[in-house]
Amino acid sequence: MNRTKQRVCPNCGWIFSAEGRMGEREHCPNCLSGIHKEDREGCECGGILEPVGIWVKADEKWEIIQRCNFCGEMQTSPMEENDSIIKALSIASKPLSQPPFPIERLEELTRMMGGSGRTGGDNNEPRK
Repeated sequence: MNRTKQRVCPNCGWIFSAEGRMGEREHCPNCLSGIHKEDREGCECGGILEPVGIWVKADEKWEIIQRCNFCGEMQTSPMEENDSIIKALSIASKPLSQPPFPIERLEELTRMMGGSGRTGGDNNEPRK
């Protein structure tokens, strides 16, 4: 009888096979979260590594950028073949759909940075 090792994600409750490319999976294929085993000093942490971004490396392999919700340390985890591509794309597009500044103040911010304040673009406006 073939028994594959299964784990339950402590973040979303998803049940998944713990075996991945590198033996033991580093994150949940559903929510892309992981467990922060130890910090830089080698102390146990145990916080949830939440996905905060996606990084496409020069070799075109994708990695998940994760931040520990307990200590704040950041690390990356390679994407696996059966990871949720929808979740990865939603994380990657979040900065576009939720910019870190109020969109209503875009013209004001443009003026503060030396532009005319108009967001339509002006071919005659000098670039700095």
